[in-house]
Amino acid sequence: MTDNTTPLRCLVLGGRGFVGSHLVDGLLAAGHRVRSFGRLHTGHHEPREGLEYFDGNFENLDDVRSALDGCDICYHLISTTLPKSSNGDPCYDIESNLIGTVRLLNAAVDKGVKKIVFTSSGGTVYGNPRFTPIPENHPTDPICSYGITKLAVEKYLEMFRTLHGLEYQVLRLANPYGERQLTRGNQGVVAIFLGKIIRGECVEVWGDGSSVRDYLHISDVTRALIRSIDPGATPERVLNIGSGIGVSVNELLESIESVTGRVADRKYLPPRAFDVPSNVLDISAAYRSLGWAPQVPFIEGISRFARWLADNPHAI
Repeated sequence: MTDNTTPLRCLVLGGRGFVGSHLVDGLLAAGHRVRSFGRLHTGHHEPREGLEYFDGNFENLDDVRSALDGCDICYHLISTTLPKSSNGDPCYDIESNLIGTVRLLNAAVDKGVKKIVFTSSGGTVYGNPRFTPIPENHPTDPICSYGITKLAVEKYLEMFRTLHGLEYQVLRLANPYGERQLTRGNQGVVAIFLGKIIRGECVEVWGDGSSVRDYLHISDVTRALIRSIDPGATPERVLNIGSGIGVSVNELLESIESVTGRVADRKYLPPRAFDVPSNVLDISAAYRSLGWAPQVPFIEGISRFARWLADNPHAI
């Protein structure tokens, strides 16, 4: 499988967000037609040939049905909650994300969509890992509503494939980072820490900084998403997408210090109950099924992000 496939009509739910905007760029570069779905006046909005913007709300079924018209592939990147906040209101998480996605799947069947590509969460669906790196067949025991909902969506995708022939690909993403990510947002520790260190602000670390995560540059995420576009089935429909290499919070801070030449003002706080001590993904299945492997080393990815911020100071 290669990045060069027959041109398709692609709907990107969340196409103006961090991951979505990069995916839109990649799909257009590959010659596909793209419809970018998102709320009005949010995120990136640049007119380009082959790109259509659709202003809509994922929680509005009429908007979703209209956006699906004429599309071959639907990339589902939208989430209305965050891992750290989802436990505060699990009912909203279920109503907006799970029920919203089941409605999307019903509409996709009605509209003749060929395939759904869903971004799940490699960082939350497994819960506390029994061992690392974590393969796709590792037990799934999420400890936050965000992960439970992602896992439930995966199960509904398989149900719709079995009952209705709707093909799908699930990508369990590690922690994406890179250019265009919000440094003042509520998600994305690399972006948040990089922004704070550049601004000279205090960096708050939950725990002693020894917790390990798997970080993946946005360009590698985009390549995996585009590799998943083939309307046919892949040998394995649920795939981990990460770097396969663990980086502790302290190592992350040291990398940012090395790239920026600035010393982080660190404040260590008590650990949070929903944070697992280590999460590193086994990515061998993605290579087997998609011919995909990450290409950007962590320190290079941090350097690219820092250079982009230097060229775009409004984003700091």
